[in-house]
Amino acid sequence: MSKNLFYLALVCITFAAYSCKNKENEVPSDIVYKESVLMSKTDIVPPVAEKQAENLVMHGDTRVDNYFWMRLSDDQKNAKTPDAQTQKVLDYLNAENAYREKMMSHTDSFQNRLFEEIKGRIKQTDMSVPYKDNGYFYITRFEEGKEYPIHARKKDNLEAPEEIMLNVNELAVGHEYYAVGARSVSPDNKILAYSEDTVSRRQYTLRFKDLVSGKNLEDVIPNTSGGVTWGNDNKTIFYSKQDAALRSYKIFRHTLGTPAKDDKLIFHEKDETFGTYIYKTKSKKYLVITSGSTLSNEYQILEADNPTGQFRMFQPRERNLEFSIDHYADNWYIHTNKDSALNFKIMVTPVTATTKENWKDLMPYDKNIFIDGIDIFKDHMVISERKEGITQLRIRPWDGKDEHYVAFGEESFTTYTGINPDFETDLLRLDYTSLTTPNSTYDYNVKTKKLTLLKQQEVIGNFDASNYVSERKMVKAADGTMVPLSIVYKKGFKKDGTRPVLLYAYGSYGYSMDPYFSSSRLSLLDRGFGFAIAHIRGGQEMGRQWYEDGKYLKKKNTFTDFIDCGDYLIKEGYAASDKLFAQGGSAGGLLMGAVMNMKPQIWRGVIAAVPFVDVVSTMLDESIPLTTGEFDEWGNPKDKAYYEYMKSYSPYDNVTAQAYPATLVTTGYWDSQVQYWEPAKWVAKLREMKTDKNPLLMYCNMETGHGGASGRFKKLKETAMEYAFLLDLAGLGEE
Repeated sequence: MSKNLFYLALVCITFAAYSCKNKENEVPSDIVYKESVLMSKTDIVPPVAEKQAENLVMHGDTRVDNYFWMRLSDDQKNAKTPDAQTQKVLDYLNAENAYREKMMSHTDSFQNRLFEEIKGRIKQTDMSVPYKDNGYFYITRFEEGKEYPIHARKKDNLEAPEEIMLNVNELAVGHEYYAVGARSVSPDNKILAYSEDTVSRRQYTLRFKDLVSGKNLEDVIPNTSGGVTWGNDNKTIFYSKQDAALRSYKIFRHTLGTPAKDDKLIFHEKDETFGTYIYKTKSKKYLVITSGSTLSNEYQILEADNPTGQFRMFQPRERNLEFSIDHYADNWYIHTNKDSALNFKIMVTPVTATTKENWKDLMPYDKNIFIDGIDIFKDHMVISERKEGITQLRIRPWDGKDEHYVAFGEESFTTYTGINPDFETDLLRLDYTSLTTPNSTYDYNVKTKKLTLLKQQEVIGNFDASNYVSERKMVKAADGTMVPLSIVYKKGFKKDGTRPVLLYAYGSYGYSMDPYFSSSRLSLLDRGFGFAIAHIRGGQEMGRQWYEDGKYLKKKNTFTDFIDCGDYLIKEGYAASDKLFAQGGSAGGLLMGAVMNMKPQIWRGVIAAVPFVDVVSTMLDESIPLTTGEFDEWGNPKDKAYYEYMKSYSPYDNVTAQAYPATLVTTGYWDSQVQYWEPAKWVAKLREMKTDKNPLLMYCNMETGHGGASGRFKKLKETAMEYAFLLDLAGLGEE
């Protein structure tokens, strides 16, 4: 039920589907569309899932779930020998995978070419921009042909010898899935604490490496949330553990060299709608325990020099009081919605008086500006804002002189602060991207206002950003609301109602889907596709009210906004009426299921990744990870009003006998956020009910969870499969 995204870039290709050779900088004007081979494969028999009626009763209403049997417990999944039900589920999932392979077998060589094409744009031997912290420069780099990063550091300067802290390629040997979570170096720079996940369920084991000897310590702490925080004594560690529903609910203190079983419980978050974590302030002075839900926060603090001391309350939780805290010198700085500041404001309070009655406004509230967060430096504050949907960085010196915004010179872009561990600097590390600009890292001098480009994501091949065009449009929704729409295409793209367009969105949790660059996406743009992001309600692109108007009993605004954006693309000639595609993942997969039910005829094809589609059943089951913490997002269906509203849009509950678009559904067997059985049941019910002959395919990765494959290249194979699906349906596939 949660979130996710990232970026990459392009190369010049000859397109077999075109009747003339492509100019290097333009899409050909006379693209020839072929018949879709995928649509013609009507003779391959799909799996038919067994029906076992399960009556689900709530508020006097009965829902019949014929595929409830697909749900397995964690014990069943983890058993060495599968029981009968587990084997039945595995047989069904494997049958769906085999069916997809047969249906898409004609694209096998095309998928390989797409994979090599996308992979070929990536600079394989590459490294991050170094940043300095506590006397060391930290670097993440990749080597030619390797899937995973190498985390290294250099003492004092970049000419110093490299010290490899973790070579993840070596750690991943023997694992189908491997991911490093948090990494944290002790204050004396001698020990690295890191967490690892080898299952893809975001259940991490903490390990400790002596950076002097290069050997791991005997301390091993299993089943953690993945984060790790050091006290200032170099031997005390704090971490959180998860309950059966994978809610982070307990904070423990560990002393190096002692058994994990002796770790002391510091805090137990008993409210099932809250999760708890611990971190250290940028000033390195305080340890902070945070408890949070969708609509409330609470913090407890302790001096990091006294890690065995007693945490004290900063400000107790209150319903609808949201805030975060940053420390510097004699003050705490608070980002909060206090005093009905819907779009948030910045307040300040002395370290000696932290409860809310002591908070004072640092900046007057401006209802037209949404404040995302702050970064604090010795001489100034950096405020991350959104104004009219565009991200901005405001520089606010403490002396009140020369307050200004960082200027980039583009109309539509995404910017955010990077890693800034140092207070004593005039340089701000920031990142910048747009639909046509690869991800770029800058240092910005707040005194001279000079931007210095440190690194731009390199796109192997002869990529030229000027060959691509981005636009930002405002689309009038059904209720009159103006919804932002970002569009990108290659020069030569004609808005004559003949071209394919892929429309993407998320629209939940207040998560803003800002314009970003993707090198993988160029494989679509260079073949004549347009790509669009609908900034629909449910995100926070247009401020906090944008989020409030796309949740709870207003959730359907998210779906109708997306449909209205799709209609706009057709009406304005961007997309052919038979070549509009849709894609979304997780809560964006819920969006896909809803718009397929509401207006199936508008979509040529849909990709629903790890889709949250069985809304009512999941939100009624508090044993499922994330459920209790999300009542403030979707509502609690134990309340009849929320139950009835959820049921009215839940994709699984609203599948009906009608024609549906061609659909590719992806999931992971070990997904802890959207359990595999949601998409599996949805596919089974769609296949039972739909009246068309359009392909309905499911890909279940039996080794991974919510984020898909680990490794930078493995993920691209799944992207290549998805692109082959889209291109074939658009008539631009290759046999």
